[in-house]
Amino acid sequence: MKLLIGTVQGATTPSLFAVSGDRAIVLAHDAGDLMGLIADRANGKAMPAPAADAESYAVADVRPALPIARPGKIVCLGLNYAEHAREGGYDVPDYPAMFMRAATSMIPAEAPMVLPNASHTFDYETELMVIIGKGGRHIAETDALSHVFGYTTFNDGSIREYQRKTHQWTAGKNFDGTGAVGPIVVTPDEVPEGAAGLSIQTRLNGRVLQKSNTSDMIFTVARTIAIVSEIMTLEPGDMIAFGTPPGVGHARKPQIWMKAGDSVEVEIEGIGICRNPIVTEADMAGSEAAE
Repeated sequence: MKLLIGTVQGATTPSLFAVSGDRAIVLAHDAGDLMGLIADRANGKAMPAPAADAESYAVADVRPALPIARPGKIVCLGLNYAEHAREGGYDVPDYPAMFMRAATSMIPAEAPMVLPNASHTFDYETELMVIIGKGGRHIAETDALSHVFGYTTFNDGSIREYQRKTHQWTAGKNFDGTGAVGPIVVTPDEVPEGAAGLSIQTRLNGRVLQKSNTSDMIFTVARTIAIVSEIMTLEPGDMIAFGTPPGVGHARKPQIWMKAGDSVEVEIEGIGICRNPIVTEADMAGSEAAE
């Protein structure tokens, strides 16, 4: 099933929709996010089906919200495509490079990604993202995919100047409003096992700048879940991002940075497109003050 959390005109709390073609069919009003559905699934309840008289809206008329409003953990992989590691001057890793994102850095599809006052070096990164449905510790790789609730699309917007200020990447990966996720979350039956073999790309103002395939990931979904769960207990609603392919702006000559007025799209075959405009921090503050 393809799922969408979002609001329609006149609503204040996000509802849960099933997406079919260009239609969004209400599964639950005022759901808030996917956590209720994740809990139901963990307790053995079947995926809900739309009622015969369920309201239906054009997908374009649904304003996306975060699929998980306040995830407990957002674990991100770096250097998970060999050519991306090489273009950044790194060795191809034999163990995942991991960092964490804060919830305050996350925004939904269609919302503005924020170019901060601190630096203009704002880069795009298209990534597969997993939402954990069933928690656990020391999860076996052979069982790991049963812990996946769904797959979505992520733009790991990075402030490269700050990413490279230290050996740790935390600063460059956690500016407010720089990580865009969604809008569609697909259940595992919608994609190949482990979401392998899917084309993945980034378009900036319509220009294709990244184009690869999830089969090129060094660490698969199952292997990554097993490794992460060696370190920490995974919980329902946790999110794991699986790194970006080559073609990032930092590695290009001349370098390409996202700027105010740009539109960026990251797309994964069979999952969807995460589209966001770019605004400055100052403009964002001004628009929020005017509301």
